[in-house]
Amino acid sequence: MSKPIYEWRQIPNGPRLAVATVADSECAALSIYIPAGSRDEAGLPTGLAHFVEHMVFKGTLRRSARDLSFEIENAGGQINACTSEDQTVYEGRGEADLMPVLADVISDMVWHATFPEAEIGLEREVIGEEITMYRESPADHIGDLISNALWGDHPLGQPISGSVESIAEIDRDILLAFRDLHHFRKDVVIAASGPFTVDEVMSMLLPHLPGEFHEVEKSVRFDREALSVREIRDERETDQLQLALAWHTPGRHAESRHALRLLSTMLGETASSRLFLELREERGLCYQISSDVTFFDETGAFEISAGLDPESRAEALACIYREIDDLIAHGPRAGELDRAKRLTIAQSKLAFESTSSHAEWAGEGVLDFGYIPSPADWRASVLAVTDADVQTIAKEVFLGQKPALAEIGEGKR
Repeated sequence: MSKPIYEWRQIPNGPRLAVATVADSECAALSIYIPAGSRDEAGLPTGLAHFVEHMVFKGTLRRSARDLSFEIENAGGQINACTSEDQTVYEGRGEADLMPVLADVISDMVWHATFPEAEIGLEREVIGEEITMYRESPADHIGDLISNALWGDHPLGQPISGSVESIAEIDRDILLAFRDLHHFRKDVVIAASGPFTVDEVMSMLLPHLPGEFHEVEKSVRFDREALSVREIRDERETDQLQLALAWHTPGRHAESRHALRLLSTMLGETASSRLFLELREERGLCYQISSDVTFFDETGAFEISAGLDPESRAEALACIYREIDDLIAHGPRAGELDRAKRLTIAQSKLAFESTSSHAEWAGEGVLDFGYIPSPADWRASVLAVTDADVQTIAKEVFLGQKPALAEIGEGKR
């Protein structure tokens, strides 16, 4: 695949457009990034952003729900969507000559969905089943519990899908008000990739854009000093203990973000990571253990999760804290940081083999930072991280900060 050319521009009186031109690509991808998610539900029923995402697929003035999927899939393409804490993404991909259809259909869904009353009731049932499915899966539900333990009553601490009770409060008026507030923001980002220039993508999109967009509504910012982390236990009959720990971190704009990502890689993201080797390979305490970092605009989270034999809880926690203490006291071991850098950079290069990944890089760059970062510059920033940088951020995150804790398992320990 040829080297992409990244460009972006602000459409006059409209959203931002980010394009990755990949001259020899036979494929195309188009995404619309709405800069709102579950963290924008303060004072509203939880699960609202996710409910809107579902309803966008239920038909427009020009197309039924069936038409929306068939028009894309009959041409060999795919459309999908997802909601997170701070964004909702509607995306499509297919062969390059499908780009005009993607632009038409996805724009129609995002800005002209009709939210039929009958479909709202049906989709409420579907989402209710989705909520139940995740709640009955401890490995999935632990994510909601640790978020609540870390973020408390702030919207970041609430389940993205909401609860059966909260979605019962959502009616058509609330859905439309949320859609109209956030889908027509000037900070919406449209991202595209394929063998097209930014001008060519613009010409495909302009006929489908609404005539008016409005200024940004900011979400409620998180104040770490205003909340205390908690311990949450969900007692149920299960043969395995699901355990999660979480700490607050700096946000996505912090200089330390690269060191923090590498710290997570070293600690628990791979088969050569400390926690995997110590808890699984050396001690046989678990089948699965992992760490991850999540970044938001002004804050973030470092999480460790594992599925354990309940009898191994104390030993597993001792091992986790021992590895953290070692990183605080001594930093990375010889060769450890270099291996993490190689893994991180190789994974990014593998991801860029996909046309849709180029669209994601361009779109999230503009959405999160206001520009498209150069992949080469990003790799240089990763390579520039030192052992001292990793040790410093380990101290900042772990030293003196009590972690949030969530568990799902039997009541006795």
